[in-house]
Amino acid sequence: MKKVVFISLLSLLSCVKNSPAHPPVGGVLSQEDLNVSKNRAKNLNLLERKQIQDWINQQDKKFYSTGLNYWTDISDSESRTKKKDGELVSYEYDLYDFNQEKLYEKPNQNIDAPLGKFEELKAVEDAVRYMKKGEQATLLVPSVLAFGTYGDDEKIPNDMPLIIKIKIL
Repeated sequence: MKKVVFISLLSLLSCVKNSPAHPPVGGVLSQEDLNVSKNRAKNLNLLERKQIQDWINQQDKKFYSTGLNYWTDISDSESRTKKKDGELVSYEYDLYDFNQEKLYEKPNQNIDAPLGKFEELKAVEDAVRYMKKGEQATLLVPSVLAFGTYGDDEKIPNDMPLIIKIKIL
């Protein structure tokens, strides 16, 4: 009899509709949900900025903050002439974690990619706009400008800041 009661209760509980944790695609978020998301992003950004700054303080090399919220080891990058949308640029880059372990064997490479139509990381597109042919740079990138909340479904988990070593070809 106990088994019948238990199975009946289990069956009844399975019929109860659970509220989705997130609204379906195209759904509307409440103001409270938007505020929670906004505060999470703000707190994560502050935490990552502090972690990156602490990492910089332990390095022999100097890094410079950019207006887009990443760091570069090029001192005058944002005072240079900015390449315009549509200009073609060839570059490659490697991704590292903050233990300086390379995440992928082969670099990501793009040949004659038109600026403004990148399907790249925001920090990469911003950096190549200021870099000269043959120049190399190291970028320190918070997760929001990298692969964000979802990661890349391979080696980069969610909310992971990255070191990007980039070279203009």
